[in-house]
Amino acid sequence: MSTTYLFVVIILAIIAMIIAITKLKAHPFLALLIVSIALGLATGMNPKEIMTHVESGFGNILGSVGIIVLTGGIIGVMLEKTGAALVIANTILGAVGEKRSVLAMALTGYVAGIPLFCNSGYVVLAPIARPMAKKSNVSLAVMATALSAGLFTTHCFTPLHPGTLAIANGLNANFGVLLGLGLIVAIPGTIAGVIYAKKISSKIDIPPNPEFTEEELIAKYGKLPGKLHSFSPILIIVLLIALQAIASLESAPFGTGAVKFFLDLVGNPSIALIIGMFVSMTLVAKSDRANLTKYIGEGINSSAGMLAIIGAGGSFGAILQALPLAESIGGNFLSPALGVILPFIIAAFFKTAMGATTVVQVLATSMTLPMLDVLGLGSPMGRVLAALAIAAGSMVVSHANDAYFWIVAEFSDMNTKQAYKAQTGMTLAIGLVSIIFIYLLSLILI
Repeated sequence: MSTTYLFVVIILAIIAMIIAITKLKAHPFLALLIVSIALGLATGMNPKEIMTHVESGFGNILGSVGIIVLTGGIIGVMLEKTGAALVIANTILGAVGEKRSVLAMALTGYVAGIPLFCNSGYVVLAPIARPMAKKSNVSLAVMATALSAGLFTTHCFTPLHPGTLAIANGLNANFGVLLGLGLIVAIPGTIAGVIYAKKISSKIDIPPNPEFTEEELIAKYGKLPGKLHSFSPILIIVLLIALQAIASLESAPFGTGAVKFFLDLVGNPSIALIIGMFVSMTLVAKSDRANLTKYIGEGINSSAGMLAIIGAGGSFGAILQALPLAESIGGNFLSPALGVILPFIIAAFFKTAMGATTVVQVLATSMTLPMLDVLGLGSPMGRVLAALAIAAGSMVVSHANDAYFWIVAEFSDMNTKQAYKAQTGMTLAIGLVSIIFIYLLSLILI
Protein backbone atom coordinates (compact mmCIF):
# COMPACT_ATOMS: atom_id res chain seq x y z
CA MET A 1 0.00 0.00 0.00
CA SER A 2 1.57 3.27 -1.13
CA THR A 3 1.93 6.31 1.11
CA THR A 4 -0.14 8.43 -1.29
CA TYR A 5 -2.98 5.89 -1.32
CA LEU A 6 -2.94 5.64 2.48
CA PHE A 7 -3.12 9.41 2.94
CA VAL A 8 -5.88 9.81 0.34
CA VAL A 9 -8.01 7.06 1.89
CA ILE A 10 -7.65 8.50 5.40
CA ILE A 11 -8.50 12.01 4.23
CA LEU A 12 -11.54 10.72 2.31
CA ALA A 13 -12.67 8.77 5.38
CA ILE A 14 -12.46 11.87 7.57
CA ILE A 15 -14.32 13.95 4.96
CA ALA A 16 -17.00 11.27 4.58
CA MET A 17 -17.50 11.16 8.33
CA ILE A 18 -17.82 14.93 8.58
CA ILE A 19 -20.32 15.07 5.69
CA ALA A 20 -22.37 12.19 7.12
CA ILE A 21 -22.68 13.88 10.50
CA THR A 22 -23.05 17.53 9.47
CA LYS A 23 -24.86 17.33 6.12
CA LEU A 24 -26.69 14.01 6.15
CA LYS A 25 -27.55 14.35 9.86
CA ALA A 26 -26.40 10.80 10.58
CA HIS A 27 -26.00 9.99 14.26
CA PRO A 28 -22.30 10.28 15.16
CA PHE A 29 -22.33 6.78 16.66
CA LEU A 30 -23.43 5.19 13.38
CA ALA A 31 -21.27 7.45 11.21
CA LEU A 32 -18.14 6.62 13.19
CA LEU A 33 -18.78 2.87 13.15
CA ILE A 34 -19.58 2.71 9.42
CA VAL A 35 -16.59 4.85 8.43
CA SER A 36 -14.34 2.75 10.69
CA ILE A 37 -15.38 -0.47 8.96
CA ALA A 38 -15.18 1.11 5.49
CA LEU A 39 -11.67 2.43 6.19
CA GLY A 40 -10.55 -1.01 7.30
CA LEU A 41 -11.86 -2.57 4.09
CA ALA A 42 -10.30 0.15 1.92
CA THR A 43 -6.87 -0.44 3.48
CA GLY A 44 -6.89 -4.20 2.94
CA MET A 45 -7.86 -5.51 6.37
CA ASN A 46 -9.84 -8.74 6.53
CA PRO A 47 -13.26 -8.72 8.26
CA LYS A 48 -12.01 -10.48 11.40
CA GLU A 49 -9.14 -8.01 11.77
CA ILE A 50 -11.47 -5.05 11.25
CA MET A 51 -13.93 -6.15 13.92
CA THR A 52 -11.13 -6.97 16.35
CA HIS A 53 -9.90 -3.38 16.08
CA VAL A 54 -13.44 -1.92 16.16
CA GLU A 55 -14.43 -3.89 19.26
CA SER A 56 -11.15 -3.42 21.12
CA GLY A 57 -11.08 0.30 20.33
CA PHE A 58 -14.67 0.68 21.54
CA GLY A 59 -14.04 -1.26 24.74
CA ASN A 60 -10.64 0.20 25.57
CA ILE A 61 -11.74 3.82 25.46
CA LEU A 62 -14.90 3.14 27.46
CA GLY A 63 -12.79 1.27 29.97
CA SER A 64 -10.60 4.33 30.42
CA VAL A 65 -13.25 7.07 30.46
CA GLY A 66 -16.54 5.31 31.24
CA ILE A 67 -16.48 5.65 35.04
CA ILE A 68 -15.07 9.16 34.76
CA VAL A 69 -17.86 10.30 32.43
CA LEU A 70 -20.65 8.69 34.47
CA THR A 71 -19.47 9.94 37.86
CA GLY A 72 -18.64 13.32 36.38
CA GLY A 73 -22.14 13.52 34.95
CA ILE A 74 -23.59 12.82 38.40
CA ILE A 75 -21.35 15.47 39.99
CA GLY A 76 -22.48 17.93 37.34
CA VAL A 77 -26.15 17.29 38.11
CA MET A 78 -25.51 17.68 41.85
CA LEU A 79 -23.66 20.97 41.34
CA GLU A 80 -26.42 22.30 39.14
CA LYS A 81 -29.49 21.07 41.04
CA THR A 82 -28.23 22.34 44.40
CA GLY A 83 -27.04 25.72 43.15
CA ALA A 84 -23.39 24.96 43.96
CA ALA A 85 -22.43 25.71 40.34
CA LEU A 86 -24.03 29.13 40.71
CA VAL A 87 -22.08 29.77 43.92
CA ILE A 88 -18.84 28.78 42.18
CA ALA A 89 -19.63 31.03 39.22
CA ASN A 90 -20.39 33.97 41.51
CA THR A 91 -17.15 33.39 43.44
CA ILE A 92 -14.99 33.30 40.31
CA LEU A 93 -16.72 36.32 38.82
CA GLY A 94 -16.33 38.18 42.09
CA ALA A 95 -12.60 37.49 42.15
CA VAL A 96 -11.86 38.29 38.51
CA GLY A 97 -14.67 40.70 37.76
CA GLU A 98 -17.82 40.25 35.69
CA LYS A 99 -16.30 42.21 32.81
CA ARG A 100 -13.63 39.50 32.56
CA SER A 101 -15.94 36.50 33.02
CA VAL A 102 -14.65 34.70 29.91
CA LEU A 103 -11.09 35.02 31.20
CA ALA A 104 -12.29 33.77 34.59
CA MET A 105 -13.74 30.67 32.93
CA ALA A 106 -10.50 30.00 31.04
CA LEU A 107 -8.39 30.48 34.18
CA THR A 108 -10.61 28.01 36.01
CA GLY A 109 -9.85 25.47 33.30
CA TYR A 110 -6.14 26.35 33.22
CA VAL A 111 -5.70 25.64 36.93
CA ALA A 112 -7.93 22.55 37.01
CA GLY A 113 -6.23 21.11 33.90
CA ILE A 114 -2.86 20.83 35.65
CA PRO A 115 -3.85 17.72 37.64
CA LEU A 116 -7.13 16.82 35.89
CA PHE A 117 -7.56 15.11 32.52
CA CYS A 118 -9.31 17.53 30.19
CA ASN A 119 -12.15 14.99 29.70
CA SER A 120 -13.01 14.58 33.37
CA GLY A 121 -12.19 18.23 34.11
CA TYR A 122 -14.69 19.44 31.54
CA VAL A 123 -17.40 17.10 32.78
CA VAL A 124 -16.91 18.36 36.34
CA LEU A 125 -16.66 22.05 35.46
CA ALA A 126 -19.21 22.28 32.63
CA PRO A 127 -22.16 23.03 34.97
CA ILE A 128 -20.32 26.18 36.09
CA ALA A 129 -20.32 27.52 32.53
CA ARG A 130 -24.12 27.76 32.40
CA PRO A 131 -24.75 30.17 35.29
CA MET A 132 -21.61 32.15 34.35
CA ALA A 133 -22.89 32.54 30.79
CA LYS A 134 -26.34 33.48 32.08
CA LYS A 135 -24.97 36.01 34.56
CA SER A 136 -22.62 37.52 31.94
CA ASN A 137 -25.34 37.53 29.24
CA VAL A 138 -23.28 35.60 26.66
CA SER A 139 -23.82 32.43 24.65
CA LEU A 140 -22.99 29.17 26.41
CA ALA A 141 -20.61 28.51 23.49
CA VAL A 142 -18.38 31.37 24.66
CA MET A 143 -17.90 29.97 28.16
CA ALA A 144 -17.63 26.40 26.84
CA THR A 145 -14.83 27.38 24.45
CA ALA A 146 -12.94 29.32 27.12
CA LEU A 147 -13.22 26.47 29.63
CA SER A 148 -12.18 23.90 27.05
CA ALA A 149 -9.14 25.96 26.02
CA GLY A 150 -7.91 26.40 29.58
CA LEU A 151 -8.25 22.70 30.36
CA PHE A 152 -6.73 21.49 27.09
CA THR A 153 -3.59 23.64 27.21
CA THR A 154 -2.43 22.59 30.66
CA HIS A 155 -3.56 19.01 30.05
CA CYS A 156 -1.27 18.80 27.01
CA PHE A 157 1.70 20.85 28.27
CA THR A 158 2.18 19.67 31.87
CA PRO A 159 3.94 16.33 32.50
CA LEU A 160 1.51 15.37 35.26
CA HIS A 161 -0.47 13.53 32.59
CA PRO A 162 0.49 10.15 31.09
CA GLY A 163 0.95 11.40 27.53
CA THR A 164 3.15 14.38 28.35
CA LEU A 165 5.04 12.31 30.91
CA ALA A 166 5.65 9.75 28.15
CA ILE A 167 7.05 12.53 25.96
CA ALA A 168 9.41 13.62 28.74
CA ASN A 169 10.60 10.07 29.35
CA GLY A 170 10.84 9.18 25.65
CA LEU A 171 12.89 12.24 24.72
CA ASN A 172 14.82 12.27 28.01
CA ALA A 173 13.61 15.82 28.65
CA ASN A 174 14.11 17.32 32.11
CA PHE A 175 10.84 16.94 34.03
CA GLY A 176 11.13 20.12 36.10
CA VAL A 177 12.09 22.33 33.15
CA LEU A 178 9.31 20.82 31.05
CA LEU A 179 6.76 21.43 33.81
CA GLY A 180 7.85 25.06 34.27
CA LEU A 181 8.04 25.89 30.56
CA GLY A 182 4.85 23.93 29.94
CA LEU A 183 2.90 26.13 32.33
CA ILE A 184 4.39 29.22 30.65
CA VAL A 185 3.66 28.02 27.09
CA ALA A 186 0.10 27.17 28.13
CA ILE A 187 -0.55 30.85 28.92
CA PRO A 188 -0.52 32.24 25.34
CA GLY A 189 -2.53 29.21 24.25
CA THR A 190 -5.15 29.90 26.90
CA ILE A 191 -5.26 33.59 25.97
CA ALA A 192 -5.75 32.59 22.32
CA GLY A 193 -8.67 30.45 23.46
CA VAL A 194 -10.22 33.42 25.27
CA ILE A 195 -9.88 35.60 22.18
CA TYR A 196 -11.34 32.86 19.97
CA ALA A 197 -14.25 32.44 22.37
CA LYS A 198 -15.02 36.16 22.29
CA LYS A 199 -14.57 36.67 18.55
CA ILE A 200 -15.79 33.40 17.00
CA SER A 201 -17.77 31.35 19.51
CA SER A 202 -19.82 34.43 20.42
CA LYS A 203 -21.47 34.06 16.99
CA ILE A 204 -22.86 30.65 18.01
CA ASP A 205 -26.18 31.17 19.77
CA ILE A 206 -26.64 28.60 22.55
CA PRO A 207 -28.84 29.69 25.49
CA PRO A 208 -27.20 28.86 28.86
CA ASN A 209 -30.44 27.43 30.25
CA PRO A 210 -29.28 26.81 33.82
CA GLU A 211 -31.62 24.43 35.64
CA PHE A 212 -32.69 27.11 38.14
CA THR A 213 -32.18 30.83 38.65
CA GLU A 214 -30.54 32.08 41.82
CA GLU A 215 -33.87 33.40 43.10
CA GLU A 216 -35.62 30.08 42.44
CA LEU A 217 -32.92 28.12 44.23
CA ILE A 218 -32.99 30.39 47.26
CA ALA A 219 -36.77 30.14 47.38
CA LYS A 220 -36.61 26.35 47.10
CA TYR A 221 -33.78 25.62 49.54
CA GLY A 222 -33.85 28.67 51.78
CA LYS A 223 -30.18 29.35 51.05
CA LEU A 224 -27.51 28.20 48.64
CA PRO A 225 -24.53 26.05 49.72
CA GLY A 226 -21.50 27.86 51.16
CA LYS A 227 -18.51 28.67 48.99
CA LEU A 228 -16.16 26.04 50.42
CA HIS A 229 -18.88 23.39 50.37
CA SER A 230 -19.72 24.25 46.76
CA PHE A 231 -16.09 23.98 45.66
CA SER A 232 -15.44 20.82 47.71
CA PRO A 233 -16.32 18.16 45.07
CA ILE A 234 -13.95 19.76 42.56
CA LEU A 235 -11.24 20.57 45.11
CA ILE A 236 -11.16 17.04 46.51
CA ILE A 237 -10.78 15.58 43.00
CA VAL A 238 -8.00 18.02 42.07
CA LEU A 239 -6.22 17.49 45.40
CA LEU A 240 -6.30 13.69 45.25
CA ILE A 241 -5.04 13.50 41.66
CA ALA A 242 -2.37 16.14 42.31
CA LEU A 243 -1.09 14.27 45.38
CA GLN A 244 -0.97 11.02 43.42
CA ALA A 245 1.03 12.73 40.65
CA ILE A 246 3.49 14.12 43.21
CA ALA A 247 3.77 10.74 44.93
CA SER A 248 4.67 9.14 41.60
CA LEU A 249 7.63 11.46 40.97
CA GLU A 250 11.03 9.78 40.67
CA SER A 251 12.16 11.43 43.92
CA ALA A 252 9.31 9.61 45.76
CA PRO A 253 8.54 12.47 48.20
CA PHE A 254 6.00 10.33 50.07
CA GLY A 255 8.19 7.23 50.05
CA THR A 256 7.29 3.88 48.55
CA GLY A 257 5.23 2.40 51.36
CA ALA A 258 1.69 2.70 52.68
CA VAL A 259 1.29 6.43 51.97
CA LYS A 260 2.16 6.03 48.30
CA PHE A 261 -0.09 2.96 48.06
CA PHE A 262 -2.98 4.96 49.52
CA LEU A 263 -2.37 7.95 47.21
CA ASP A 264 -2.10 5.66 44.17
CA LEU A 265 -5.52 4.33 45.11
CA VAL A 266 -7.45 7.51 45.90
CA GLY A 267 -5.56 9.54 43.26
CA ASN A 268 -6.60 7.29 40.40
CA PRO A 269 -8.89 9.53 38.28
CA SER A 270 -11.81 7.10 38.43
CA ILE A 271 -11.53 6.64 42.21
CA ALA A 272 -11.04 10.38 42.73
CA LEU A 273 -14.23 11.11 40.81
CA ILE A 274 -16.15 8.46 42.73
CA ILE A 275 -15.05 10.16 45.97
CA GLY A 276 -15.93 13.56 44.50
CA MET A 277 -19.33 12.17 43.52
CA PHE A 278 -20.09 11.16 47.11
CA VAL A 279 -18.90 14.57 48.34
CA SER A 280 -21.22 16.25 45.81
CA MET A 281 -24.17 14.33 47.24
CA THR A 282 -23.68 16.15 50.55
CA LEU A 283 -24.67 19.35 48.73
CA VAL A 284 -28.25 18.16 48.44
CA ALA A 285 -30.31 19.82 51.16
CA LYS A 286 -31.97 17.59 53.75
CA SER A 287 -35.37 18.76 52.55
CA ASP A 288 -34.51 17.53 49.04
CA ARG A 289 -32.83 14.20 49.92
CA ALA A 290 -35.82 12.27 48.55
CA ASN A 291 -34.72 13.33 45.06
CA LEU A 292 -31.11 12.15 45.46
CA THR A 293 -31.64 8.89 43.55
CA LYS A 294 -33.49 10.81 40.85
CA TYR A 295 -30.54 13.19 40.43
CA ILE A 296 -28.11 10.27 40.19
CA GLY A 297 -30.30 8.75 37.47
CA GLU A 298 -30.35 12.03 35.57
CA GLY A 299 -26.57 12.18 35.70
CA ILE A 300 -26.25 8.65 34.34
CA ASN A 301 -28.86 9.22 31.62
CA SER A 302 -27.16 12.42 30.49
CA SER A 303 -23.92 10.50 29.95
CA ALA A 304 -25.20 7.31 28.27
CA GLY A 305 -25.53 8.64 24.72
CA MET A 306 -22.17 10.33 24.95
CA LEU A 307 -20.49 7.08 25.98
CA ALA A 308 -21.79 5.39 22.81
CA ILE A 309 -20.29 8.14 20.67
CA ILE A 310 -17.00 8.08 22.58
CA GLY A 311 -16.80 4.31 22.12
CA ALA A 312 -17.37 4.58 18.37
CA GLY A 313 -14.68 7.25 18.23
CA GLY A 314 -12.37 4.76 19.92
CA SER A 315 -13.18 2.23 17.18
CA PHE A 316 -12.25 4.73 14.49
CA GLY A 317 -9.02 5.55 16.28
CA ALA A 318 -8.14 1.85 16.62
CA ILE A 319 -8.50 1.30 12.87
CA LEU A 320 -6.23 4.28 12.20
CA GLN A 321 -3.67 3.11 14.75
CA ALA A 322 -3.45 -0.24 12.96
CA LEU A 323 -2.31 1.46 9.74
CA PRO A 324 1.41 2.12 8.98
CA LEU A 325 1.16 5.87 9.54
CA ALA A 326 4.43 6.25 11.42
CA GLU A 327 6.55 4.75 8.66
CA SER A 328 4.80 6.83 6.00
CA ILE A 329 5.35 10.16 7.75
CA GLY A 330 8.89 9.42 8.90
CA GLY A 331 10.03 8.48 5.44
CA ASN A 332 8.51 11.38 3.57
CA PHE A 333 8.56 14.53 5.70
CA LEU A 334 11.95 14.59 7.47
CA SER A 335 13.69 17.93 6.92
CA PRO A 336 16.55 19.32 9.08
CA ALA A 337 15.36 22.88 8.46
CA LEU A 338 12.06 22.34 10.25
CA GLY A 339 13.43 22.25 13.83
CA VAL A 340 10.58 22.27 16.39
CA ILE A 341 8.08 22.55 13.54
CA LEU A 342 8.52 18.92 12.44
CA PRO A 343 7.55 17.33 15.79
CA PHE A 344 4.53 19.66 15.79
CA ILE A 345 3.51 18.58 12.27
CA ILE A 346 3.90 14.88 13.11
CA ALA A 347 1.78 15.18 16.25
CA ALA A 348 -0.81 17.37 14.49
CA PHE A 349 -1.21 14.82 11.70
CA PHE A 350 -1.71 11.97 14.14
CA LYS A 351 -4.05 14.05 16.30
CA THR A 352 -6.25 14.89 13.33
CA ALA A 353 -6.21 11.28 12.13
CA MET A 354 -6.46 9.42 15.44
CA GLY A 355 -7.99 11.70 18.04
CA ALA A 356 -6.65 10.16 21.27
CA THR A 357 -4.20 12.74 22.66
CA THR A 358 -2.16 10.36 24.81
CA VAL A 359 -1.71 7.84 21.97
CA VAL A 360 -0.74 10.67 19.62
CA GLN A 361 1.87 11.97 22.06
CA VAL A 362 3.42 8.53 22.55
CA LEU A 363 3.55 7.78 18.82
CA ALA A 364 4.88 11.22 17.85
CA THR A 365 7.57 10.88 20.53
CA SER A 366 8.77 7.55 19.15
CA MET A 367 9.04 9.10 15.69
CA THR A 368 10.74 12.29 16.84
CA LEU A 369 13.43 10.73 19.04
CA PRO A 370 15.67 9.48 16.18
CA MET A 371 15.43 12.88 14.49
CA LEU A 372 16.49 15.10 17.42
CA ASP A 373 20.15 15.53 16.48
CA VAL A 374 19.37 16.17 12.81
CA LEU A 375 16.80 18.78 13.83
CA GLY A 376 19.24 20.50 16.19
CA LEU A 377 17.21 19.47 19.21
CA GLY A 378 19.66 17.03 20.80
CA SER A 379 20.66 19.35 23.67
CA PRO A 380 18.85 19.21 27.05
CA MET A 381 16.88 22.38 26.22
CA GLY A 382 16.27 21.18 22.68
CA ARG A 383 14.67 18.03 24.04
CA VAL A 384 12.35 20.07 26.25
CA LEU A 385 11.32 22.27 23.31
CA ALA A 386 10.76 19.19 21.14
CA ALA A 387 8.51 17.81 23.89
CA LEU A 388 6.54 21.06 23.97
CA ALA A 389 6.24 21.02 20.16
CA ILE A 390 4.76 17.52 20.28
CA ALA A 391 2.36 18.65 23.01
CA ALA A 392 1.27 21.63 20.90
CA GLY A 393 0.72 19.39 17.88
CA SER A 394 -1.33 16.97 19.95
CA MET A 395 -3.97 19.70 20.29
CA VAL A 396 -4.41 20.17 16.50
CA VAL A 397 -7.21 19.45 15.93
CA SER A 398 -9.93 18.05 18.17
CA HIS A 399 -12.75 16.76 15.97
CA ALA A 400 -15.17 13.83 15.61
CA ASN A 401 -12.67 11.05 16.41
CA ASP A 402 -11.67 12.68 19.70
CA ALA A 403 -13.55 11.86 22.91
CA TYR A 404 -12.91 15.39 24.20
CA PHE A 405 -14.70 16.86 21.16
CA TRP A 406 -17.89 14.97 22.01
CA ILE A 407 -17.64 15.69 25.72
CA VAL A 408 -17.44 19.43 25.05
CA ALA A 409 -20.27 19.22 22.51
CA GLU A 410 -22.64 17.12 24.61
CA PHE A 411 -22.11 18.98 27.89
CA SER A 412 -22.51 22.37 26.17
CA ASP A 413 -25.64 21.69 24.08
CA MET A 414 -23.69 22.06 20.81
CA ASN A 415 -24.73 20.26 17.67
CA THR A 416 -21.91 18.80 15.59
CA LYS A 417 -21.64 21.77 13.23
CA GLN A 418 -21.42 24.18 16.17
CA ALA A 419 -18.81 21.99 17.87
CA TYR A 420 -16.62 22.05 14.76
CA LYS A 421 -16.76 25.83 14.73
CA ALA A 422 -16.17 26.25 18.47
CA GLN A 423 -14.02 23.30 19.60
CA THR A 424 -12.19 22.30 16.41
CA GLY A 425 -11.48 25.88 15.38
CA MET A 426 -10.33 26.79 18.88
CA THR A 427 -7.91 23.86 19.11
CA LEU A 428 -6.39 24.89 15.78
CA ALA A 429 -5.95 28.45 17.05
CA ILE A 430 -4.38 27.52 20.40
CA GLY A 431 -2.11 24.95 18.76
CA LEU A 432 -0.80 27.42 16.18
CA VAL A 433 -0.28 30.17 18.76
CA SER A 434 1.53 27.70 21.01
CA ILE A 435 3.94 26.45 18.33
CA ILE A 436 4.74 30.02 17.29
CA PHE A 437 5.61 30.79 20.91
CA ILE A 438 7.68 27.59 21.16
CA TYR A 439 9.51 28.45 17.92
CA LEU A 440 10.38 31.89 19.30
CA LEU A 441 11.63 30.24 22.49
CA SER A 442 13.83 27.94 20.40
CA LEU A 443 15.48 30.97 18.76
CA ILE A 444 16.37 32.28 22.22
CA LEU A 445 17.14 29.13 24.21
CA ILE A 446 19.01 26.97 21.67
